[in-house]
Amino acid sequence: MATLQQTQSYSAADIQVLEGLQAVRRRPGMYIGSTDIRGLHHLVYEVVDNSIDEALAGACDRIEITIHEDLSVTVEDNGRGIPVDLHPQTGKSALEVVHTILHSGGKFGGGGYKVASGLHGVGVSAVNALSEWLEVISKRDGRMYRQRYERGKPVTPVEDIGPAEGTGTRTTFKPDAEIFSEIDYRADVLLQRFREMAFLTRGLRIHFTDERTGKEQTFYFEGGISSFVRYLNKNRTVLHEPIYVEKQVNGTLVEAVVQYTTGYAESVYSFANNVNTTDGGTHLTGLRSAITRTLNDYARRAGLLKDSDENLTGDDVREGLTAIVSVKLTDPQFESQTKARLGNPEVRGQVEAVVSEALATYFEEHPREAKAIVEKALTAARARLAARQARELVIRKSALESLSLPGKLADCSERDPARSELYIVEGDSAGGTAKQGRDRRFQAVLPLRGKIINVEKARMDKVLDNEEIRALITALGCGVGDHFDLSKLRYGRVILMCDADVDGAHIRTLLLTFFFRYMLGLVEQGHLYIAQPPLFRIETKAKKHIYVYDEQEQERLLKELDGKIVAVQRYKGLGEMNAEQLWETTMNPETRTILRVTVEDAAAADRTFDMLMGSAVAPRRRFIQTHARQVRNLDI
Repeated sequence: MATLQQTQSYSAADIQVLEGLQAVRRRPGMYIGSTDIRGLHHLVYEVVDNSIDEALAGACDRIEITIHEDLSVTVEDNGRGIPVDLHPQTGKSALEVVHTILHSGGKFGGGGYKVASGLHGVGVSAVNALSEWLEVISKRDGRMYRQRYERGKPVTPVEDIGPAEGTGTRTTFKPDAEIFSEIDYRADVLLQRFREMAFLTRGLRIHFTDERTGKEQTFYFEGGISSFVRYLNKNRTVLHEPIYVEKQVNGTLVEAVVQYTTGYAESVYSFANNVNTTDGGTHLTGLRSAITRTLNDYARRAGLLKDSDENLTGDDVREGLTAIVSVKLTDPQFESQTKARLGNPEVRGQVEAVVSEALATYFEEHPREAKAIVEKALTAARARLAARQARELVIRKSALESLSLPGKLADCSERDPARSELYIVEGDSAGGTAKQGRDRRFQAVLPLRGKIINVEKARMDKVLDNEEIRALITALGCGVGDHFDLSKLRYGRVILMCDADVDGAHIRTLLLTFFFRYMLGLVEQGHLYIAQPPLFRIETKAKKHIYVYDEQEQERLLKELDGKIVAVQRYKGLGEMNAEQLWETTMNPETRTILRVTVEDAAAADRTFDMLMGSAVAPRRRFIQTHARQVRNLDI
């Protein structure tokens, strides 16, 4: 019998070295996160970020972004233009070096850029590697230079193509269909990012054109992040004007703005060198520490907190808080290429000192507003104690698992979360049908009676006092709010299965609002889905039945099968289906369609949920009037 050593050789010849941009094409997810639509958008962001860096350097005040009909993208700025002279280490033009060699660029030594978002030097070279073709034009010293690449490799030299007016860089690229499963940009997602960039870079004009639809939009905000907070709070009732501070501390520029509303949700966003650090970091910790400490200090001095009272906690002072912290620093330490968290330890103290001083000054100069903020936090503290009692009750019930939900949760026998799923359905009728139609081995069903509480208009204690919410939290097993622990989730897929009428849409929106506010990790990690039950059942003379999921498809089939149709049934509720039909159309993994819920832009989602489910009526009315003609299925 041959030994392992005899059958498998392993020598230096077996060690593979990926040169140049081969590594990016072989493992694109390591550089842009994924090869789906998010990765596709990431290519655009990487090129735009280079232009943003020019703006941060004070060399650029205009960026033009265009999506062409052939799905190529052009990003043009009026910055300094990429250098074209020979690079001393490689002997190649600097323009070619930054597009073909990983970890190259003007952002490492501090000479080219004092502040930059592109720390790792892989942005534009990764875009080049993952593009079918890329063409760059650099305008410098009165001349225009061009080079073209195909799948990362230069196919022309750097050419002088004539005189130029002004300076700047224009990059046009077409993503490679060999890499990306689908090339179809979502303009609304891109626009959210560009709006954010314009907010964060005061005085920068960003113009976007989508030649596929003819849509154009320009963003320009003199108010910077103060304008950002006003935008987020547009549909909310605020307690005071935005509190803004900007200060340089040991080479770090700290910008922060704080505003309280009468609502209950916290909307806080952090940025480092214009990068949205979605996982926070030291700058966010500094902001939160400053707010908590300064509010407690003021409350003590003003006699709003007595000696015997406990300090306000971070949870108390964050209720109704909208805030943004943006830092710009020479050497940012991000945790990964996706730059989700800032790690520089010195930034925490810098932000805390700047924000504390600004808030203390504001509170002293505006005692009425300061009192309103403190009183809101004190009310939140009282509600926190009630919420803790309610949460402990929910947690105790969760320990009993399905035994704590008699008559509601029909659990599955599978105990591995990765192989199990929970259907959340509305009403006992639909719940009964789903329980009969499901595969009991891996599918659980939780029917909810009536509409859950609108969490956008209620504090945590009221939310947890709602019987249906408690049932939902207990069934999932992963806690809620600050006590959310995804590792304890009992089902790998959580599927909302609501009727296709107005009530069903309302219940689905209520549930989505709850998950966004209190179990965001469920959404971010891809565990939340929406079922797609059919709208119609078409019976033909051949005794065949066809399930149809939208009105456009129904109209097409009616024309195609003219004279062959016996009956058309419209399903207004899941309860109208029998168990076999529900299984076949909506629950069978082999035949069903389910939509994964994602959050492309947290700030946009925050504003949308507040507009749809918050207290302000006028913005909601405008939204309905604007989008009424786009409604496909209106239940009257």
